[in-house]
Amino acid sequence: MYSSVVVCSSSNSIVEFLSLNQLDIEKNITMNTEPNFCDCLCSVLMSRRNKRKRKRMAEKLTDIELTGIILEETKPRTLGGDPSSVLLQEDDIETGRGTLRVAVQGDRSKAAIITYHDIGLNHVTNFQGFFSYGDMQPILRHFCVYHINAPGQHDGALPLMQRQEIGDPKAPVYHFPSMDELSEMILPVLQFYGIKHFIGFGMGAGANILTRFALNHPEKVDALALVNCTASVSGWTEWGWQKLNTWYLKSGSMTGFTEDYLLWHWFGQKTVDQNYDLVRMYRDTMKHINPHNLALFIESYTKRTALAVHRDLPKLGVKSTPGKNTGARALDCDVLLMAGDNSPHLDAMVDMNSRIDPSKTSWMKISDCGGMPLEEAPEKVCDAFRLFLQGLGYVPFMSQTKIMESRSAASRASLLGAGGGGRGSITGTTHQTPVVQEQEAEC
Repeated sequence: MYSSVVVCSSSNSIVEFLSLNQLDIEKNITMNTEPNFCDCLCSVLMSRRNKRKRKRMAEKLTDIELTGIILEETKPRTLGGDPSSVLLQEDDIETGRGTLRVAVQGDRSKAAIITYHDIGLNHVTNFQGFFSYGDMQPILRHFCVYHINAPGQHDGALPLMQRQEIGDPKAPVYHFPSMDELSEMILPVLQFYGIKHFIGFGMGAGANILTRFALNHPEKVDALALVNCTASVSGWTEWGWQKLNTWYLKSGSMTGFTEDYLLWHWFGQKTVDQNYDLVRMYRDTMKHINPHNLALFIESYTKRTALAVHRDLPKLGVKSTPGKNTGARALDCDVLLMAGDNSPHLDAMVDMNSRIDPSKTSWMKISDCGGMPLEEAPEKVCDAFRLFLQGLGYVPFMSQTKIMESRSAASRASLLGAGGGGRGSITGTTHQTPVVQEQEAEC
């Protein structure tokens, strides 16, 4: 870049002082005695002036536009939420096969809902966000929720191998309970809290455990809500993947291989590829689970036996009353089965649905959802669970119009900055919504 004085020989006058590069001077600003040289030079000058003018106007407009924008840093999505929004009482209950950490949410004088989590999760990462969801609050006024954590699966748990007597080389090593033994460990929990019967809510391995308990103790289970429940034994592919996972976890670290498998097990590949915020949050939660204890839980789930549950069909040539047992083991309680249409366990849920009496089963496949509808579509699961409970006579009927108005009001409040901001600032699946008015069903 250098300065050059350009003189038009036809008019013998200086046109203007320019700052042009050497290439422009060689091509366009050479001395020329042609009559149209001045016109060409003037056009070059005008284009440069217009360019500088547009640049100054753009800078001025940018300053004006940014004065009306308030930038706010979005909070990272978490499962903890507001510590004052969820009050939980935690108890350690000793059983013959180990200690269970149970978190109680609600008034213990109400009817009981018992939850059981999937592998790699606990009551916080699996259920706390859903049961803190705004639409669930009118339902929870009629229930008390008891969240059961499998042995050693709660946050900050010590390795279960340390439960042997220190200094005694003959002390037996702790053996993690089998799936049937885990189901029987629910009995001490019922005795501790004085629960006579309950509604079970389980996901994955937890759903399998609750189903086993319902088969062995049908008088204590009123209903079951199951997500991604598997009734069959583990296949060769699942066995191979889980064998590698337990081998890595027993080394004392959570590897990327195990993280990827657990994310696929919970959500499915489509959600993992698209919902980065949710996947990142659950990657962080894996750091709080004891790897050795998780390996024991996964190993027990992989060695599970098939659920001895079949649809009660009459035999050929034998007269039987529908609903009466003809030799096959059947669930006597009402069951709500739920799975996302992109869930990796959808085929297992279809098989589970084929084993249960259709007169007592409600099957729901949630659209646009992966393997964890409690986090991906909590409003749909809440509506299905509410209607399921109303059909059993537990919850007074609530007007759907009132519920939709409540959701609209909550959405407007979040857009205006009230009640914690929009979806980007919501922690987990916890939403603040106005209290839904209930209407008693007319007799």
